[in-house]
Amino acid sequence: MSFTERTSVRLAAAVAAAGTLAITAALSVATQAGASTAAAHVPAATKYTFTTLDDQADPTFNQLLGISNNKLICGYFGSGAAGHPNKGYTLRPPYGQADYTNENFPGSAQTQVTGLNQIGDTAGFWIGSAGVSHGFVEWNGVFASYVDPHTPKVKDAVNQLLGINNSGIAVGFYNDAKGNSHAYKVNQATNVFTAITIPDAVSTVATGINNAGDIVGTFTDAAGDTSSWLLTPSDHLTTYQFPGGSDTQALGISGQNEIVGSYNDAAGVMHGFTLTDPMGPVSHWQSIDDPNGVGSTVVNGVNYAGDLVGFYTDAAGNTDGMLATPAS
Repeated sequence: MSFTERTSVRLAAAVAAAGTLAITAALSVATQAGASTAAAHVPAATKYTFTTLDDQADPTFNQLLGISNNKLICGYFGSGAAGHPNKGYTLRPPYGQADYTNENFPGSAQTQVTGLNQIGDTAGFWIGSAGVSHGFVEWNGVFASYVDPHTPKVKDAVNQLLGINNSGIAVGFYNDAKGNSHAYKVNQATNVFTAITIPDAVSTVATGINNAGDIVGTFTDAAGDTSSWLLTPSDHLTTYQFPGGSDTQALGISGQNEIVGSYNDAAGVMHGFTLTDPMGPVSHWQSIDDPNGVGSTVVNGVNYAGDLVGFYTDAAGNTDGMLATPAS
């Protein structure tokens, strides 16, 4: 599988196949030695208008994974099960069926478009007939494949890119021979890979990057607990756990440093979240549930305007793409 059981419907689907309801909470932050802790604050919750967006090429499974400031969305359809391969796409306003554009790595069996920048370049991963996954970037309309040189040469090897910024820095991870994930960033122009190390982590994934170079991701420690992290270009590291929750996974970050993702509440029920002003001086969390998918919502992308994209599981068991826009 990929980096998390929760987002197996997103990241592991291809790998496996190849082998408003809003509440606010005070900030819960753990920082590296010397790092500051943001002040707790509980403002009024942002209200959202939710819209379901599914490519009718496979209405049973869609995930929206990124959204740009000009409201271009990236994602994919297909669960990765037999007869339902992952197929990537971008989606432009006004988000009708004619506004989907297929995007698949040339010659791939499956593709997920997992991230995009503000000028329309995309990142993701693709899987060939042998079941090996590779990261990719489509830059100025040209595809290139990326594999971290530390990736073991084994069957079903895993490399995934999950975010990219305007400077062409993409972030993602590879899995070692034991199945542990290792985060990295790569310059798409120079092909230079740089490891991202989180103290006390057994497994680490980088999931998003903004134009300032702030990177978010998740890590799992030796006890099996999963938390989120934010790493600035000056190497200031902050780790996060949703207040009263667990398994907090940061999946995207905006140019305003709004972080989005998912967490489990005290009862083990999953929700999406937003975290604004994560470095303070005043920060706050907000729990997000699509009304059609309470307890199954994941927020995966956010833009400067605070528009959210992600997915949820509906009453019929289908996975649906979700767009949530702040109510005016």
